Amino acid sequence: MKIWEKGIAVDEKIEQFTVGKDRELDLYLAKFDVLASKAQAKMLAQVGLLSEEENQQLQKGLGELEAQIADGSFTIEDSFEDVHSKIEYYLTEKFGDAGKKIHTARSRNDQVLTAIQLFLKDYTEQTAAQIMALVEVLLQKAEAHKADLMPGYTHFQAAMPSSFGLWFSAYAEHLLLDIALFEAAHTVADQNPLGSGAGFGSSFPIDRKLTTQEMHFGNLAVSSVGAQMLRGKTEKTVAFAIAGIAGTLSKLAYDLVLYNSQDLAFVELPAAFTTGSSIMPHKKNPDVFELIRGRCNTLQALPNTIILATNNLPSGYHRDFQLLKEILFEPMMQFRDILDMLLFALPELKIKPNLVEQDKYDGIFSVENINQLIQSGTPFREAYQQVGRAVNDGSYVPHKDFHTTHLGSVHNLGLEEIQAKVAKVREGSKVLGK
Repeated sequence: MKIWEKGIAVDEKIEQFTVGKDRELDLYLAKFDVLASKAQAKMLAQVGLLSEEENQQLQKGLGELEAQIADGSFTIEDSFEDVHSKIEYYLTEKFGDAGKKIHTARSRNDQVLTAIQLFLKDYTEQTAAQIMALVEVLLQKAEAHKADLMPGYTHFQAAMPSSFGLWFSAYAEHLLLDIALFEAAHTVADQNPLGSGAGFGSSFPIDRKLTTQEMHFGNLAVSSVGAQMLRGKTEKTVAFAIAGIAGTLSKLAYDLVLYNSQDLAFVELPAAFTTGSSIMPHKKNPDVFELIRGRCNTLQALPNTIILATNNLPSGYHRDFQLLKEILFEPMMQFRDILDMLLFALPELKIKPNLVEQDKYDGIFSVENINQLIQSGTPFREAYQQVGRAVNDGSYVPHKDFHTTHLGSVHNLGLEEIQAKVAKVREGSKVLGK
């Protein structure tokens, strides 16, 4: 029995096409539909549309469903259109009229939307915590390897002395910038649409502030029309957040693929973290970082895909929105897997010491030779030309004994300042909680 059924049979082929992958994808929403239904039942009892006995029955049944979802035994059989009809059927089978009343003053539009808002809000919180854990790992590696120099590259050419501390801390600082995108996504997801019905409210005396409080939403989406417009907007904002951080992580992964090569040999993965070749026994391939790079590149297309699916839609609900679950939910989980893999692999990354002592990197100290001449009174342009001539005629001798002092340089990483940024982000964040 579909919750919208009116006694008219739907063609089986049409039903298969319109249901799509909803049963599978709705398992992500089951926990949150139960939470929303608990709030709905309590509110209906408060305003007199349910008796307290009926409310208690529904709370008990919803608690049973919550336990099934937690232990993995909850399923959505083919006889149900989606998770919402399965939950209502379960309550109706157990409690009769009480189960039939749970949908009072609620449309499937705001029911689905509320579950999605709760799901995406929870996702931003869980994912932001992973990102901040990754920031801490990067800063720990920066501290541990702040004295290990490496050649810095521009145009794929060895350029100037850098350090692993500078490299690790750079990505930590950029992830702090990216976390602002998840903060924005959390703000959009933290709006309660329940009670907006099909987009035009209800004639019942419902209490939308009560359900907002019960579901721990920070805000109420006040306008019923505006509440429905969250569908697509919230998914798109989450997609932009994922795409932004995926861009940073793709660059990090690409760096590590290069640094792990024999030509550079800056870093080494434990053998157990690499794969081999079916024909070349010496190979130890960094597939983990190649796959992270590829998946992050794919994830950066998410916002555009959602825009293409929704951009020409007017206000109100449209079945096109169902496609957003297929577009977004699985990539969301892939992104969590990427973060989990980086948290697992980066602490085991081995750093090669004394890299810049190799003769092939003598050229990266040419700027230090220029600086020495400047300090002795030679104008920059003349010093530059002198060192350039020495490099060309083979008389160049690198000045490797150098020391930087300014904040954010090789010998003054500013890790305390970056840690202060971490503290500031945590202090002012809603997505990270307290």
